[in-house]
Amino acid sequence: MNEQFVRNRITELRLKKDISEYQMSLDLGKNKSYIQGISSGRSMPSMNQFFEICDYLEISPKEFFNTEKKEQPLFNEAASLMKHLTTEDLEAVFPLLLRLTKMADQ
Repeated sequence: MNEQFVRNRITELRLKKDISEYQMSLDLGKNKSYIQGISSGRSMPSMNQFFEICDYLEISPKEFFNTEKKEQPLFNEAASLMKHLTTEDLEAVFPLLLRLTKMADQ
């Protein structure tokens, strides 16, 4: 992972939300070329600015670095719900999960 990854990921997530560099910069309370400076490699966000960018994009830092193509909000919600299942319920659900993942791999 390097600076180029951070730049590309910010651009990817920004475009996914259909937000211009200019608009995102202003929404973050920065000068109009702030995001363009990051995207072009002229600057990098500080740690605080990185967290502000994640908040703005409505993702966690973990999600920022996770580039898997899964539908993250739905996956996270399912994982959260499974934490509340009893051991017996998990044992009942597990074979179904195995079967579904095998079908997805085909």
